[in-house]
Amino acid sequence: MAETDHVDYTIQLEAGSVLLLAWAQGVRIEAGNARAAVDAVNEFAAGNRYPLLVRMANASHLSRAARDVFIEPCAASRIALLGENAVDRILVDYQLAAQPAPCPTRFFTSETEAMTWLLEPAQQADQ
Repeated sequence: MAETDHVDYTIQLEAGSVLLLAWAQGVRIEAGNARAAVDAVNEFAAGNRYPLLVRMANASHLSRAARDVFIEPCAASRIALLGENAVDRILVDYQLAAQPAPCPTRFFTSETEAMTWLLEPAQQADQ
């Protein structure tokens, strides 16, 4: 499993088929580190498209400018946002209602359920 470390996040390829972006504990996600993460995902994917699991529960803040970065298309074929609680869900639901995601995107509190959805054939996952 290949892995790239950054101060604010790590990126790794899980089981050869799912990219994992894990934000560091307490990180403030602003436009700069959001852009760096998206660019790193694209670089890591090397022209391929992968399902992307984002562990977001550890972040302490997500700025409006960072949200604008995250709506741009990237190497993700679909995105599972992994949070811990109802507050995380409300934030994601608000974001997705305000600015549609660039690919099918869902929120989960279970990593197992998120991985199952990410690995489903595209027709089933998008329903």
